[in-house]
Amino acid sequence: MVLVTGATGFVGATLVRQLVAAAEPVRILHRESSNLDLLGPAATQVEHAVGDVTDPERVTAAMAGVRHVYHAAAMVGFGGKKDREQLTAVNVEGTATVADAAREAGVERLVHVSSIAALGRTDAPVQEIDETATWQPSANNTAYAVSKYRAELEVQRAIAEGLDAVIVNPALVFGPGRPGENTMQIVEKVQRRRFPAIPTGGTCVVDVEDVAAGMRAAMARGRTGERYLLGGENLLWKDILGTLAEALGAPLPRLTLSRRPALVLATASEIIGALTRTRPLITRESARTATAIYRYDNTKAREELGVTFRPFRETAARIAESLGRH
Repeated sequence: MVLVTGATGFVGATLVRQLVAAAEPVRILHRESSNLDLLGPAATQVEHAVGDVTDPERVTAAMAGVRHVYHAAAMVGFGGKKDREQLTAVNVEGTATVADAAREAGVERLVHVSSIAALGRTDAPVQEIDETATWQPSANNTAYAVSKYRAELEVQRAIAEGLDAVIVNPALVFGPGRPGENTMQIVEKVQRRRFPAIPTGGTCVVDVEDVAAGMRAAMARGRTGERYLLGGENLLWKDILGTLAEALGAPLPRLTLSRRPALVLATASEIIGALTRTRPLITRESARTATAIYRYDNTKAREELGVTFRPFRETAARIAESLGRH
């Protein structure tokens, strides 16, 4: 039996569909209110354990008879105090709960889904970042990044206590998904012509199907305690948005947004958000990230796990097709 946490989310649901297609017996841990739409027909082909990673009793019960665990449950949030509290509860404490329950249940191996954000972002990114990156406190590290870094520490602690676990660090994940969530928010803004300007930064992107395949490869071939960076192409935002725009048949904004004006806009947005008690359109955290260029090296995953990554143009075409664009 394979247990998947976060199984109704973007990455988790893709993984579950792949596991079911490979005839693996799967149990999923999800809240009673979870939307199962991304699972498709696989929703009726798996066992269901109701609960979430913040409930130790439900997590322990879900581990019964489990051989492998994929821990994909996580929260993405930015900035505010409430976000930080939830990021800690779900990403840090939830990971500790899952790792401890897996160890106590005698699970053979756990694959923890981290993020490239957990590798840290410095003020002057000049070379490709890989799995050997050492965390350094920086204003460029978002609250989400801090929570994912701390989650990795919980996994490493559990490994020291006897758990066999491997960590994967996906880049920015794209693919057909649920409207209004994850990177589909970026896709929708491009499609609806709501990107007023292109950030001057860049990052690494990866297809959700390749992330799920990389997780399975990490379970089969990864070395205990090691990180594996699951990233496809390093692209500037003008190339990411341009590729999406071309696939969607949408125009690309002509204006660019560099760091200083982005920070001014974000500061104003945060003030307005605080006064109106609404989520700011852009935060200083996201402004810093979007206007810096970060490059990542996927050599270790390719060589040790044997994984491959499709070009972003192919991913953009799949997204466009899912939205009815050809």
